[in-house]
Amino acid sequence: MVAPVVLIGGAVGVRRADDAQFDADAPTADVDRAAEVARAATQERTRIARELHDTVVHHVSVIAVQAGAARMHADQSGDASDRREAWAAVEDTARTALDELRRLLGLLRSNGEPAALNPSPGVGQLGRLLEDVRRAGLPVDARIQGTRRVLSPTVDLSAYRIVQEALTNVLRHAGPVATAVTVRYCDDHLDVEVTNEAPPTPPATVIAGGHGLVGMHERVALLGGRLEARPGPGGGFSVIACLPTERHQP
Repeated sequence: MVAPVVLIGGAVGVRRADDAQFDADAPTADVDRAAEVARAATQERTRIARELHDTVVHHVSVIAVQAGAARMHADQSGDASDRREAWAAVEDTARTALDELRRLLGLLRSNGEPAALNPSPGVGQLGRLLEDVRRAGLPVDARIQGTRRVLSPTVDLSAYRIVQEALTNVLRHAGPVATAVTVRYCDDHLDVEVTNEAPPTPPATVIAGGHGLVGMHERVALLGGRLEARPGPGGGFSVIACLPTERHQP
């Protein structure tokens, strides 16, 4: 009779010890969960802030260049069709900027309602991006090398944003100079290169400030890739990114 009582008593004691340990660990688990939620929220805010920066700076820079070109047409050209075409380019770029801003700001809605968002841009949308900067006066050529394949959304968006930011920097700091964009599909990575020639003279208007290169470095670092941004031997500039496609993707 004594043995079962002792065993039951021992089991109850172990259970109470386990319960006490669980109660002691519970606050720690709650703190860890709260910290993880806070980290996730911070990462999401950082991502959205980066997207907003890239979108606003690029489109506003293009609008500024297009508006300047439209003003020059108005001063120098008597052809009404030329003026209409110039202002139509400004309007199209402004509409694109608004669409992207609505998409990104929809991510900030805090009431839990689903937002109707357009898909994030990627390498497949580079054609429209290049057309926009060409209409702003930047002569740019593009080449796609290697066998195209489906990229992860993170790599696809990062490649697009790097090209977008690099072209924005060319418009802001060099003006309408010859520029080349190369996207190269390799076995386990994607190479993105944007190179521009030196401007014959400094651009008349330079939009100061910005964190474009910092943002590009952050994007590439998150993917475990490499980024080089350096002046060229003839006074131009090159941005070269290597984005892993098979590993190190968050």
